[in-house]
Amino acid sequence: MPKRLTLLATGGTIACTQTDQGLAPTLTAEDLLKPLRDSLPCEVVPRDVFRMDSSNMQPEEWSVLARAVDEALCDSDGVVITHGTDTMAYTASALSFMLAGVPKPVVFTGSQLPLWHPLTDARGNLRRAMVAAMQGMGGVYVSFDYRLISGVRCVKTHTTAMDAFSSINAPMAGHFDMEGVHIDHPQPFTPADGLSANYRLRDQLDARVFLLKLVPGTSPNVFHFVRRAGYRGLVIEAFGLGGLHYIRRNLVAALQELAESGVYVLVVSQCLHEKADLTVYEVGRGMVFEHVHSGRDMTTEAAVTKLMWALAQEDTTTLLRNPIVGEMTRF
Repeated sequence: MPKRLTLLATGGTIACTQTDQGLAPTLTAEDLLKPLRDSLPCEVVPRDVFRMDSSNMQPEEWSVLARAVDEALCDSDGVVITHGTDTMAYTASALSFMLAGVPKPVVFTGSQLPLWHPLTDARGNLRRAMVAAMQGMGGVYVSFDYRLISGVRCVKTHTTAMDAFSSINAPMAGHFDMEGVHIDHPQPFTPADGLSANYRLRDQLDARVFLLKLVPGTSPNVFHFVRRAGYRGLVIEAFGLGGLHYIRRNLVAALQELAESGVYVLVVSQCLHEKADLTVYEVGRGMVFEHVHSGRDMTTEAAVTKLMWALAQEDTTTLLRNPIVGEMTRF
């Protein structure tokens, strides 16, 4: 039976044209398909979800997009999503959790240059994303340049290079070459206790999550602000393996007070590669409290979106402690 894909357009550079106010995402999903109509790998149904700069994509849009994907998969073999590059890693990670266990491919793509630009990478990226979405593997992915990356391991590491995205702390999900697409490491799904092994859309998020990157001299008052501002979760980019300073400005004591107030905390490393391990140094061991969890080798994007998602589910602690879609490695 011939394959059928749905193309969901959300805006971004790939959809931009020149306006009086500068580049703006004006192209529709149908517009994006027009230059490819003679070379589409299968039937593709276009649908517009948003037409916006990805800097404006926020948790509310992630939930709408997840519902659009869930609906499209009822009569499609896979979904391709065009999206701006600036926040694509956040959106792909958020949808990885909301669509955890999805049995069909959901593939994000975009471009560094608009579709009309003579040097555009848009057409190639879109074609490869469609080919990837025809392969039948479940999960959420980012297809960019010749790389296929799990949605929870994807980070934008370059602002102008065509290979703008990298797979962090995990091998690429797949790659493209002259022989086609190779699916090497599909996104896994490991249901935690209380999470059904059967796919079900879980599109609820709690956006009250704050991200803090520590610098030497960070004041403990930042943690007081987080609590007073009504945040329910905090992701900390800590030093090295997960260190916080506790001389003169005692972040450890302030963090304990924050955790005891019921705020959930995920600690990841400022280092792009490898893990955070709170048990190695004295400075880390002093902060392993009930609501403080190690993000291990998660990316910041995965940590932020997982915390938003877990806070809206029934057993937040269990979800934070266990990998769900390969976002962190068990140590």
